[in-house]
Amino acid sequence: MPPYAYFQNQFLPLSEAKIGIMTHAFHYGTACFEGIRGNWNAKDEELYIFRCPEHYQRLLNSCKLLKIALPHSIDKLCELTIELVQKSGYREDIYIRPLAYKSSELFGVRLHGLEDNFLIIVTTFGPYLDTEKGIRCCTSSWRRIDDNMIPPRCKISGLYVNNAFAKTEAVENGYDEAIMLTSDGHVSEGSGENIFLVIDGQLVTPSCYDRILMGITRDTVIQLAKNELGIETVERHIDRSELYVADECFLTGTAAHVTPVVEIDNRKVSKGAPGKLTRELQKLYFDVECGRNKKYLHWCSSACTKMVKT
Repeated sequence: MPPYAYFQNQFLPLSEAKIGIMTHAFHYGTACFEGIRGNWNAKDEELYIFRCPEHYQRLLNSCKLLKIALPHSIDKLCELTIELVQKSGYREDIYIRPLAYKSSELFGVRLHGLEDNFLIIVTTFGPYLDTEKGIRCCTSSWRRIDDNMIPPRCKISGLYVNNAFAKTEAVENGYDEAIMLTSDGHVSEGSGENIFLVIDGQLVTPSCYDRILMGITRDTVIQLAKNELGIETVERHIDRSELYVADECFLTGTAAHVTPVVEIDNRKVSKGAPGKLTRELQKLYFDVECGRNKKYLHWCSSACTKMVKT
């Protein structure tokens, strides 16, 4: 069965979904997107789409900033996503990419007076980072952009060149991931993940004023830590030097899940192995997003893969 896309108000094979080379979003980054996980539960023989409404709420917020009008409600967007997953028929972990964009085929730097369009792509998606052994990170020379430049709280496609600079710099220097700092030198986030530290038994993470994306995985971990482990998360400025003395460190994101960080700037995090709290939160998170924890099943949208539409 070929993969499908939702494109120009219809479902069609992914190979037939094309945009013109003059499309405004292609030239000027006038698009916004989401990344949504679909997790295969082999025991249930089911694909669970994780926190779909929350992702679309964030997409709608991004659209407001870019003056993009979407003709669908959050409920309708979720329905379209589930139908697309059903048509594609995957029985493994998947990644869903909704994209809202300026589709006019003309030149000119602006947001006004342009046509809007929307698409959804679904594809397979393997491990993004090593969630088992953990990863090595470096602090990037590229600083996180400020809110009055491009608002980092939204997933605006043009913004991600900033992240790409940091990621490639890290990988080309022998690391797995970058940690970006704000313009005033506080810890912000990874190139595609939020960051958490464990300091003296306290869970600490940068707050919204540190130019972070308000991550949905981040929010999930904060809620799980409180509800299941009785641990409150402190949101505050984090100095770079705190990265080097923290007891534990991990990254969170739709692609990264909960990924332990075992080394930063050639300094081991604690003993250089994933920490106890990191492992507890990681297990909780994996069970929740795969539909194995029935207490949080309301966060999982069933794709009903046993009822695939053709």
